[in-house]
Amino acid sequence: MKIRNLALLLLAVALATAGCASASARPGADLYHGGRLFIATGNTTGVFYSLGGGYADLITKHVAGYEARAEATGASGENIQRVATGDMDVALTLADTAADAYAGKNAFDGKPQKVVALARIYKSYVHLVVRKGAGITKFSDLRGKRVSTGSAGSGADILAGRILAAGGLNPDADVQRQRLSLPETTKGMLAGTTDALFFTGGLPTPGIADLLSNQPNAFTVLPLNALLPALTGKYGAVYSGAKIPKATYNTPGDIDTIAVGNFIVVSPDMPEQLAHDLTKVLFDYQQELSRVHPEGGNFDKGTAPQTDPIPLHPGAARYYSSG
Repeated sequence: MKIRNLALLLLAVALATAGCASASARPGADLYHGGRLFIATGNTTGVFYSLGGGYADLITKHVAGYEARAEATGASGENIQRVATGDMDVALTLADTAADAYAGKNAFDGKPQKVVALARIYKSYVHLVVRKGAGITKFSDLRGKRVSTGSAGSGADILAGRILAAGGLNPDADVQRQRLSLPETTKGMLAGTTDALFFTGGLPTPGIADLLSNQPNAFTVLPLNALLPALTGKYGAVYSGAKIPKATYNTPGDIDTIAVGNFIVVSPDMPEQLAHDLTKVLFDYQQELSRVHPEGGNFDKGTAPQTDPIPLHPGAARYYSSG
Protein backbone atom coordinates (compact mmCIF):
# COMPACT_ATOMS: atom_id res chain seq x y z
CA MET A 1 0.00 0.00 0.00
CA LYS A 2 1.33 3.45 -0.85
CA ILE A 3 2.50 5.68 2.01
CA ARG A 4 -0.10 8.34 1.24
CA ASN A 5 -2.96 5.85 1.04
CA LEU A 6 -1.91 4.21 4.29
CA ALA A 7 -1.82 7.55 6.06
CA LEU A 8 -5.29 8.41 4.78
CA LEU A 9 -6.64 5.05 5.90
CA LEU A 10 -5.27 5.58 9.41
CA LEU A 11 -6.76 9.07 9.45
CA ALA A 12 -10.16 7.69 8.41
CA VAL A 13 -10.06 5.15 11.23
CA ALA A 14 -9.20 7.87 13.72
CA LEU A 15 -12.08 10.03 12.52
CA ALA A 16 -14.54 7.16 12.72
CA THR A 17 -13.43 6.52 16.30
CA ALA A 18 -13.82 10.19 17.18
CA GLY A 19 -17.48 10.04 16.16
CA CYS A 20 -19.14 13.42 16.18
CA ALA A 21 -16.05 15.63 16.07
CA SER A 22 -16.58 18.28 13.40
CA ALA A 23 -14.23 18.60 10.43
CA SER A 24 -13.39 22.18 11.33
CA ALA A 25 -12.30 21.08 14.80
CA ARG A 26 -9.81 18.47 13.58
CA PRO A 27 -6.14 19.46 13.95
CA GLY A 28 -4.70 20.04 10.49
CA ALA A 29 -8.08 19.80 8.74
CA ASP A 30 -7.47 23.05 6.86
CA LEU A 31 -3.85 22.24 6.00
CA TYR A 32 -2.44 20.70 2.84
CA HIS A 33 -2.80 16.93 3.13
CA GLY A 34 -3.93 17.32 6.71
CA GLY A 35 -0.55 18.69 7.77
CA ARG A 36 1.31 15.46 6.98
CA LEU A 37 4.16 15.78 4.48
CA PHE A 38 6.18 12.90 3.05
CA ILE A 39 9.65 13.48 1.58
CA ALA A 40 10.98 11.05 -1.04
CA THR A 41 14.73 10.62 -0.62
CA GLY A 42 16.84 7.66 -1.77
CA ASN A 43 18.83 4.64 -0.60
CA THR A 44 19.40 4.51 3.16
CA THR A 45 23.18 4.88 2.84
CA GLY A 46 23.02 7.83 0.43
CA VAL A 47 23.12 11.59 0.96
CA PHE A 48 19.52 12.15 -0.21
CA TYR A 49 18.34 10.03 2.71
CA SER A 50 20.52 11.83 5.26
CA LEU A 51 19.58 15.31 4.14
CA GLY A 52 15.93 14.39 3.58
CA GLY A 53 15.69 13.28 7.19
CA GLY A 54 17.26 16.51 8.39
CA TYR A 55 14.93 18.56 6.19
CA ALA A 56 11.91 16.68 7.55
CA ASP A 57 12.96 17.50 11.11
CA LEU A 58 13.34 21.18 10.27
CA ILE A 59 9.91 21.33 8.63
CA THR A 60 8.31 19.67 11.65
CA LYS A 61 10.03 22.16 14.00
CA HIS A 62 9.59 25.36 12.03
CA VAL A 63 6.57 25.17 9.68
CA ALA A 64 3.52 25.66 11.88
CA GLY A 65 0.96 22.85 11.76
CA TYR A 66 3.03 20.48 9.64
CA GLU A 67 4.74 17.20 10.44
CA ALA A 68 7.18 15.85 7.85
CA ARG A 69 8.66 12.39 7.44
CA ALA A 70 11.46 11.26 5.13
CA GLU A 71 10.99 7.98 3.28
CA ALA A 72 13.67 5.72 1.76
CA THR A 73 13.06 5.19 -1.97
CA GLY A 74 14.70 4.11 -5.20
CA ALA A 75 15.67 7.80 -5.63
CA SER A 76 15.23 10.29 -8.49
CA GLY A 77 13.00 8.56 -11.06
CA GLU A 78 10.72 6.98 -8.49
CA ASN A 79 10.67 10.18 -6.42
CA ILE A 80 9.40 12.32 -9.27
CA GLN A 81 6.68 9.85 -10.19
CA ARG A 82 5.47 9.65 -6.62
CA VAL A 83 5.27 13.43 -6.27
CA ALA A 84 3.43 13.68 -9.59
CA THR A 85 0.86 11.09 -8.46
CA GLY A 86 0.43 12.64 -5.00
CA ASP A 87 1.93 9.72 -3.09
CA MET A 88 4.77 11.98 -1.88
CA ASP A 89 4.82 15.73 -1.30
CA VAL A 90 8.48 16.68 -1.65
CA ALA A 91 11.32 14.92 -3.49
CA LEU A 92 15.06 15.16 -3.96
CA THR A 93 16.19 14.40 -7.50
CA LEU A 94 19.12 14.65 -9.87
CA ALA A 95 18.70 17.55 -12.29
CA ASP A 96 19.08 15.41 -15.42
CA THR A 97 16.34 13.00 -14.34
CA ALA A 98 14.08 15.92 -13.46
CA ALA A 99 14.61 17.48 -16.88
CA ASP A 100 13.73 14.21 -18.64
CA ALA A 101 10.65 13.74 -16.45
CA TYR A 102 9.35 17.26 -17.04
CA ALA A 103 9.87 16.96 -20.81
CA GLY A 104 8.51 13.41 -21.02
CA LYS A 105 11.56 11.92 -22.73
CA ASN A 106 14.02 9.05 -22.35
CA ALA A 107 12.86 6.97 -19.36
CA PHE A 108 9.69 9.10 -19.22
CA ASP A 109 9.01 8.93 -22.97
CA GLY A 110 5.56 10.33 -23.71
CA LYS A 111 4.74 10.67 -19.99
CA PRO A 112 5.71 14.18 -18.82
CA GLN A 113 5.55 14.51 -15.06
CA LYS A 114 3.83 17.48 -13.43
CA VAL A 115 6.39 18.80 -10.96
CA VAL A 116 7.82 22.21 -10.07
CA ALA A 117 10.95 23.13 -8.14
CA LEU A 118 11.69 24.71 -4.80
CA ALA A 119 15.47 24.91 -5.22
CA ARG A 120 18.68 23.81 -6.85
CA ILE A 121 20.81 22.50 -4.03
CA TYR A 122 24.25 20.82 -3.99
CA LYS A 123 26.02 18.81 -6.71
CA SER A 124 26.18 15.02 -6.88
CA TYR A 125 29.34 13.28 -8.04
CA VAL A 126 29.60 10.08 -10.06
CA HIS A 127 31.55 7.39 -8.23
CA LEU A 128 33.01 4.43 -10.13
CA VAL A 129 34.41 2.01 -7.55
CA VAL A 130 36.00 -1.26 -8.69
CA ARG A 131 37.30 -4.36 -6.93
CA LYS A 132 41.04 -4.67 -7.41
CA GLY A 133 40.65 -8.44 -7.57
CA ALA A 134 38.42 -8.12 -10.65
CA GLY A 135 41.30 -6.88 -12.79
CA ILE A 136 39.73 -3.52 -13.64
CA THR A 137 42.31 -0.78 -14.02
CA LYS A 138 40.68 1.31 -16.76
CA PHE A 139 37.16 1.97 -18.01
CA SER A 140 37.29 -0.47 -20.91
CA ASP A 141 38.05 -3.29 -18.44
CA LEU A 142 34.41 -3.13 -17.34
CA ARG A 143 33.48 -5.16 -20.42
CA GLY A 144 32.03 -8.50 -19.32
CA LYS A 145 32.17 -7.59 -15.63
CA ARG A 146 29.36 -7.57 -13.05
CA VAL A 147 28.50 -3.89 -12.72
CA SER A 148 25.89 -2.40 -10.40
CA THR A 149 24.38 0.77 -11.84
CA GLY A 150 22.04 1.54 -8.92
CA SER A 151 18.39 0.98 -8.10
CA ALA A 152 16.30 0.39 -11.22
CA GLY A 153 14.97 3.65 -12.62
CA SER A 154 16.98 5.81 -10.25
CA GLY A 155 18.88 8.82 -11.49
CA ALA A 156 22.12 7.02 -10.69
CA ASP A 157 21.03 4.06 -12.82
CA ILE A 158 20.10 6.28 -15.76
CA LEU A 159 23.34 8.26 -15.59
CA ALA A 160 25.45 5.11 -15.24
CA GLY A 161 23.88 3.78 -18.42
CA ARG A 162 24.73 7.02 -20.23
CA ILE A 163 28.31 6.92 -19.00
CA LEU A 164 28.79 3.30 -20.08
CA ALA A 165 27.48 4.21 -23.53
CA ALA A 166 29.73 7.27 -23.67
CA GLY A 167 32.66 4.94 -23.01
CA GLY A 168 31.71 2.63 -25.88
CA LEU A 169 29.96 -0.06 -23.81
CA ASN A 170 26.38 -1.19 -24.27
CA PRO A 171 25.06 -1.06 -20.68
CA ASP A 172 22.71 -3.99 -21.26
CA ALA A 173 24.95 -6.22 -23.40
CA ASP A 174 28.63 -5.47 -22.79
CA VAL A 175 28.48 -5.69 -18.99
CA GLN A 176 26.57 -7.94 -16.61
CA ARG A 177 24.31 -5.19 -15.37
CA GLN A 178 23.06 -5.39 -11.78
CA ARG A 179 20.40 -2.91 -10.74
CA LEU A 180 20.94 -2.93 -6.99
CA SER A 181 20.43 -0.39 -4.22
CA LEU A 182 23.59 1.03 -2.69
CA PRO A 183 23.36 -1.17 0.45
CA GLU A 184 22.89 -4.27 -1.75
CA THR A 185 25.71 -3.16 -4.02
CA THR A 186 28.26 -2.68 -1.26
CA LYS A 187 27.38 -6.11 0.14
CA GLY A 188 28.02 -7.56 -3.30
CA MET A 189 31.34 -5.76 -3.60
CA LEU A 190 32.46 -7.11 -0.24
CA ALA A 191 31.24 -10.62 -1.08
CA GLY A 192 32.88 -10.63 -4.52
CA THR A 193 29.58 -11.02 -6.41
CA THR A 194 29.80 -7.49 -7.84
CA ASP A 195 32.92 -6.25 -9.62
CA ALA A 196 32.21 -2.54 -9.96
CA LEU A 197 29.65 0.03 -8.91
CA PHE A 198 28.40 3.33 -10.21
CA PHE A 199 26.74 5.68 -7.76
CA THR A 200 25.91 9.35 -8.03
CA GLY A 201 25.77 11.20 -4.73
CA GLY A 202 27.11 13.96 -2.54
CA LEU A 203 30.43 13.95 -0.75
CA PRO A 204 30.95 11.87 1.19
CA THR A 205 28.34 9.26 0.33
CA PRO A 206 28.03 7.25 3.58
CA GLY A 207 27.68 3.83 1.92
CA ILE A 208 30.77 4.34 -0.22
CA ALA A 209 32.78 5.75 2.68
CA ASP A 210 31.92 2.65 4.70
CA LEU A 211 32.87 0.33 1.84
CA LEU A 212 36.25 1.94 1.24
CA SER A 213 37.12 2.08 4.93
CA ASN A 214 35.96 -1.51 5.52
CA GLN A 215 38.63 -2.91 3.20
CA PRO A 216 40.90 0.02 2.33
CA ASN A 217 43.20 -1.96 0.00
CA ALA A 218 40.51 -3.91 -1.85
CA PHE A 219 38.94 -1.17 -4.00
CA THR A 220 39.89 1.62 -6.37
CA VAL A 221 37.95 4.72 -7.45
CA LEU A 222 38.49 5.29 -11.20
CA PRO A 223 38.43 8.69 -12.95
CA LEU A 224 35.66 9.49 -15.44
CA ASN A 225 36.51 12.96 -16.74
CA ALA A 226 37.60 11.64 -20.15
CA LEU A 227 33.96 10.74 -20.89
CA LEU A 228 32.57 14.22 -20.16
CA PRO A 229 32.79 15.54 -23.76
CA ALA A 230 30.72 12.61 -25.05
CA LEU A 231 28.10 13.21 -22.36
CA THR A 232 27.79 16.96 -22.84
CA GLY A 233 27.80 16.51 -26.60
CA LYS A 234 24.66 14.40 -26.36
CA TYR A 235 22.90 15.76 -23.27
CA GLY A 236 24.16 19.32 -22.91
CA ALA A 237 25.62 21.27 -20.02
CA VAL A 238 23.59 19.49 -17.33
CA TYR A 239 26.85 17.60 -16.65
CA SER A 240 30.14 19.18 -15.60
CA GLY A 241 33.63 18.16 -14.63
CA ALA A 242 34.46 17.90 -10.94
CA LYS A 243 36.96 16.45 -8.50
CA ILE A 244 36.43 14.16 -5.54
CA PRO A 245 39.09 15.48 -3.15
CA LYS A 246 41.49 12.85 -1.85
CA ALA A 247 40.52 13.63 1.74
CA THR A 248 36.90 12.58 1.05
CA TYR A 249 37.66 8.86 0.98
CA ASN A 250 41.39 8.88 1.81
CA THR A 251 42.36 8.08 -1.79
CA PRO A 252 45.94 8.50 -3.07
CA GLY A 253 44.93 11.60 -5.03
CA ASP A 254 41.95 13.65 -6.18
CA ILE A 255 39.58 11.77 -8.50
CA ASP A 256 38.50 13.56 -11.70
CA THR A 257 34.86 12.75 -12.32
CA ILE A 258 31.49 14.03 -13.53
CA ALA A 259 28.95 16.03 -11.53
CA VAL A 260 25.27 16.87 -11.89
CA GLY A 261 23.06 19.25 -9.92
CA ASN A 262 20.23 18.29 -7.57
CA PHE A 263 16.75 19.77 -7.22
CA ILE A 264 14.01 19.71 -4.63
CA VAL A 265 10.65 19.32 -6.39
CA VAL A 266 7.00 19.38 -5.36
CA SER A 267 3.58 19.23 -6.99
CA PRO A 268 2.28 22.40 -8.65
CA ASP A 269 -0.84 21.85 -6.51
CA MET A 270 1.04 22.67 -3.31
CA PRO A 271 -0.30 25.89 -1.76
CA GLU A 272 1.86 28.92 -2.45
CA GLN A 273 2.43 29.81 1.20
CA LEU A 274 3.53 26.28 2.07
CA ALA A 275 5.98 26.18 -0.85
CA HIS A 276 7.33 29.56 0.27
CA ASP A 277 7.79 28.32 3.84
CA LEU A 278 9.44 25.04 2.78
CA THR A 279 11.93 27.02 0.67
CA LYS A 280 12.58 29.48 3.48
CA VAL A 281 13.42 26.65 5.90
CA LEU A 282 16.24 25.48 3.61
CA PHE A 283 18.11 28.74 4.06
CA ASP A 284 17.03 29.98 7.48
CA TYR A 285 18.23 26.73 9.05
CA GLN A 286 20.94 25.72 6.60
CA GLN A 287 23.55 25.52 9.34
CA GLU A 288 21.48 22.79 10.99
CA LEU A 289 21.29 20.93 7.66
CA SER A 290 25.05 21.15 7.28
CA ARG A 291 25.41 19.39 10.62
CA VAL A 292 23.27 16.52 9.30
CA HIS A 293 25.57 16.20 6.28
CA PRO A 294 28.27 18.57 4.92
CA GLU A 295 26.45 18.93 1.57
CA GLY A 296 23.71 20.75 3.48
CA GLY A 297 26.04 23.73 3.53
CA ASN A 298 26.90 23.59 -0.18
CA PHE A 299 23.97 25.40 -1.76
CA ASP A 300 23.14 29.07 -1.72
CA LYS A 301 20.24 31.40 -2.28
CA GLY A 302 21.90 33.00 -5.29
CA THR A 303 21.97 29.84 -7.43
CA ALA A 304 19.04 28.01 -5.86
CA PRO A 305 16.44 29.49 -8.27
CA GLN A 306 18.39 28.17 -11.29
CA THR A 307 16.22 25.09 -11.88
CA ASP A 308 15.71 25.36 -15.65
CA PRO A 309 13.96 23.59 -17.35
CA ILE A 310 11.85 22.87 -14.25
CA PRO A 311 9.81 25.98 -13.39
CA LEU A 312 9.90 27.31 -9.87
CA HIS A 313 6.81 26.96 -7.74
CA PRO A 314 5.30 30.47 -7.37
CA GLY A 315 5.80 30.25 -3.61
CA ALA A 316 9.50 29.53 -4.04
CA ALA A 317 9.82 32.29 -6.63
CA ARG A 318 8.25 34.74 -4.15
CA TYR A 319 10.76 33.72 -1.51
CA TYR A 320 13.75 34.38 -3.80
CA SER A 321 12.36 37.70 -5.03
CA SER A 322 11.83 38.96 -1.48
CA GLY A 323 15.56 39.41 -1.02
